[in-house]
Amino acid sequence: MLRSPRRSLVSYLAAALAVTMAFASGAGAVATPQRPIAAGHVHAHRHRRVAPLTGLPDPTAASMRRSALTVKIDNTPMAHPQFGLNDADVVYEEIVEGGITRLAAVFNSHLPPSVGPVRSVRRTDREIVFPLRGIFAFSGGAAYALASIDTAPVKRFDESTAGSAMYRDPSRYAPHNLLLNPVALMARAGRPDPPRPLFTYVPRNTPPRGAPVGQFSVNFPAGYAVSYAWNGRTGSWDRSIFGSPDVTASGVRVSPTNVIVMEVNYLGGVGAMGAEANLVGHGPAMVFTDGRLERGSWFRSGVAKTTAYRSATGRVIALRPGQTWVELLAVGETVNLYAPVG
Repeated sequence: MLRSPRRSLVSYLAAALAVTMAFASGAGAVATPQRPIAAGHVHAHRHRRVAPLTGLPDPTAASMRRSALTVKIDNTPMAHPQFGLNDADVVYEEIVEGGITRLAAVFNSHLPPSVGPVRSVRRTDREIVFPLRGIFAFSGGAAYALASIDTAPVKRFDESTAGSAMYRDPSRYAPHNLLLNPVALMARAGRPDPPRPLFTYVPRNTPPRGAPVGQFSVNFPAGYAVSYAWNGRTGSWDRSIFGSPDVTASGVRVSPTNVIVMEVNYLGGVGAMGAEANLVGHGPAMVFTDGRLERGSWFRSGVAKTTAYRSATGRVIALRPGQTWVELLAVGETVNLYAPVG
């Protein structure tokens, strides 16, 4: 499997020409040749009335007048149902100690009344938030993780500094009961630092690309595999975890418009204490949108840069405007694909 070293864009793109990548699926591995990309990343929908992190219309331009707020969210069975995930613009799913997963949910277009349960920071979070800047909310963490996030260009808030913006839900048991009021936290964060786009979006009425997929599973370890089923009525991917539909505390099914699966190397070992997903470099990517799959590659030239997604022919892989989940799957883990029904 491909290892993603930290190196300059020029050097790794030259090496990528000779690399063959694959994601294993239920039908076996499929190889996708690499192609180099030009420096820079072209983003569609830069109009000020379009939300930068979803590509959706924003008539009031509110998303361009406030920071991105990234919140670390508990993903254990005890944390479900979670609060506010349906209002996130982007959600990253990362592997932490013991192989369990945590979420880093990014809010900008909408600020729900409650988000959580809020949990602790990990080294991977620095890689996630660096290009977003803005605000990072968490509940604490080990010394090495705190030292890592201290180097990111974000305003950091935990339970000791967030004031009344973080509070405990008495109906739940600690530590799975710490919630965040995003509006209150934004008010404490000072001058806003609006985010730049993370993805490229297709224009309206653009025909879909890729092979039809009815359902797929992302096989995280330790019982944290997740599955997504295409919902043609909503034009989104209905998410399930722990064998059940993923439904928020407000009763809304988690169903993102796009799902990106990135194969990444966890420095220090998958599930090890202090492990970190290396998100700078390149690797295989699977992009699910419009009920279809496009296989390609992800490229990121530096920690402050956004990630580019390209097809085997070098074409930018564009998403439908809407919520996007990014699954940070470790090298060697698999994705199972299932054909559409009917």
